[in-house]
Amino acid sequence: MSTAAFRELLGTQLPVIQAPMAGAQGSEMAIAVCNAGALGSLPCALLSPEAMRAELKKICEGTAQPYNVNFFAHRRPVFDEFRETAWRALLRRYFHELGLAEPAVRREGEREPFGEAQLEVLSQFRPRVVSFHFGLPEPALLEGVRKLGARVISSATTVDEARWLEQQGVDGIIAQGLEAGGHRGHFLSHDLTLQMGTFALLPQIVSAVRVPVIAAGGVVDARGVKAALDLGAAAVQSGTAYLLCPEARISAQHRQALTGPGARHTALTNLFTGRPARSIVNRIMSELGPLHASVPEFPLAGNTLAPLRAEGSRLGVSDFSPLWAGQNASVCQSVSAAEVTLALAAGAILD
Repeated sequence: MSTAAFRELLGTQLPVIQAPMAGAQGSEMAIAVCNAGALGSLPCALLSPEAMRAELKKICEGTAQPYNVNFFAHRRPVFDEFRETAWRALLRRYFHELGLAEPAVRREGEREPFGEAQLEVLSQFRPRVVSFHFGLPEPALLEGVRKLGARVISSATTVDEARWLEQQGVDGIIAQGLEAGGHRGHFLSHDLTLQMGTFALLPQIVSAVRVPVIAAGGVVDARGVKAALDLGAAAVQSGTAYLLCPEARISAQHRQALTGPGARHTALTNLFTGRPARSIVNRIMSELGPLHASVPEFPLAGNTLAPLRAEGSRLGVSDFSPLWAGQNASVCQSVSAAEVTLALAAGAILD
């Protein structure tokens, strides 16, 4: 599918999708991107149905343009007492250092997968696009989304995942390269050696499937957009480029990290949630190693870490907080989301 045809499918003027970034943005950013002519996104993985409804209401009041609503499609974790005990043992010295009591054990995480409650809220707003990370929800739920008239897109980190998504009838596939910030979207295999960079993955997926492909990972400026479109992408998805925008909801410590030399050093880590995600390297990643076998399954790891994150934030340090960012964060600028959107779109030749 051509860029023009894909833009028509999404209902946008520009072949740019603002990546949904749970915890880092909300309706303000989505509205700004939509009004600039691209597809703004609302991440809902951390939102209750009530909060989701309130954010979608704001979007509908702020723009008449199409928008994307994003969900996680993970399966609920099985609590593992052995791993929980090992994880607490790893963190105990930090609780002692900060004078904190360890929190009570929780058997459920704060990130909710897409379910009936979320579908019910969607039915009230009928967004043009619904996207998923970590695969797709159960067939009945997915069919419910389709009945709302939404275009469905989802992330693939390998060619096999892209083929699987095409078989499920998605309208577009996000080719998420290894450079991308935040959580990896893999779902068929947890083997990280299968993951590859955007500009190696993209042309392979384009050749393997017939549905439009969206390039994600390391695309933060017009040059990256042009390169992705030249390799066959119908559009691009960018998240890191938007992190310094005033519409972003990141902490002062996160903003400071993005503007410093440390932003060039990112790594995949499972310490913050239990699932590999790309973050700027901070103290806990350096001291425990970015990937650790004792970390509980996603998203349970964040439960025990939560008091350390909160106290670190109170003290003005990011030692225990994720600093999500892609590998190409050094070009980020503190400009509006509309300016970032138009700068990205400058890399596309529109017909």
